[in-house]
Amino acid sequence: MLPIIYSDEFLEHDNGRFHPERPERLTAIVEAIQAAPWASQIQWQLPTTVETRSVMPLLQQIHAPDYIKLVEQIARGGGGLLDADTSISPRSYDIALLAINAWIDGVEQVLAQNNPAFVLARPPGHHAEGKLGMGFCLFSNAAIAAYYALEQPGVERVAILDWDVHHGNGTQNIVESNPQIAYCSLHQFPCYPGTGKASERGFHHNVLNLPMTPGSTLVDYQPIFEQKVMPFLTNFQPDLLIISAGYDANEADPLAGISLQPQDYAIFTNYCLQLTRRIMFGLEGGYHLTALAQSVVATIESCMEN
Repeated sequence: MLPIIYSDEFLEHDNGRFHPERPERLTAIVEAIQAAPWASQIQWQLPTTVETRSVMPLLQQIHAPDYIKLVEQIARGGGGLLDADTSISPRSYDIALLAINAWIDGVEQVLAQNNPAFVLARPPGHHAEGKLGMGFCLFSNAAIAAYYALEQPGVERVAILDWDVHHGNGTQNIVESNPQIAYCSLHQFPCYPGTGKASERGFHHNVLNLPMTPGSTLVDYQPIFEQKVMPFLTNFQPDLLIISAGYDANEADPLAGISLQPQDYAIFTNYCLQLTRRIMFGLEGGYHLTALAQSVVATIESCMEN
């Protein structure tokens, strides 16, 4: 059984009409998983409620208190724009806190079972820096999950692999000073948000940025995985691997120019499973509904088969 942490409440974060980061992203994924031949092997799990487990101590460890208050105030005031791309609706603050709990639940599942889990939550998080959210992201889910994991028995090192087409500037901003966390990102460059140069190595050489040229395909990605990603992760020897699983590097995706296919994510997943089965996948980007859903299915299928 593969755990998937999901709630219909995640559909209530509303970015407005025509925004690419929309609730239909999740419903498309859920429908595709439910239609898969292995659907009966999925263990659907609701995230722990914020009333049951407060994320505030961890959130305040990662994000500036003034920024957290700002997100809450905009939401409680009826919603508004954090920046030109990033909306906050009346329920966004509460849903963002629930998303953090979902990522934490994913960590707990993986550590308890020594097998993968997938977190289907929104809003995404890898662009949210310590003092500022941007790029559709409010709070840094992956970084928060990594810091939570380090508090658990037997976890000394956590690696984050970010295969979203955009560089996770927020994740890097938060974890690059912590020698117990490694961050590796493959992303289109040049592209939003303009960070992620190969020269950015972190404070402890714990960051590996792998800029990919527009038009790159699996033929370009595979040698990078084999020659760069896997040696970096293997040398770090993580007790947990968190994957910022964005699927906007698909050729069909409208927001970038990388030319991967949905089935390519099964190959990426296979590489990761060679390193460890303690993998927590958390959804980031991906805005072409069919390609997104097919990519998540390919990822989960790979976990089932290996």
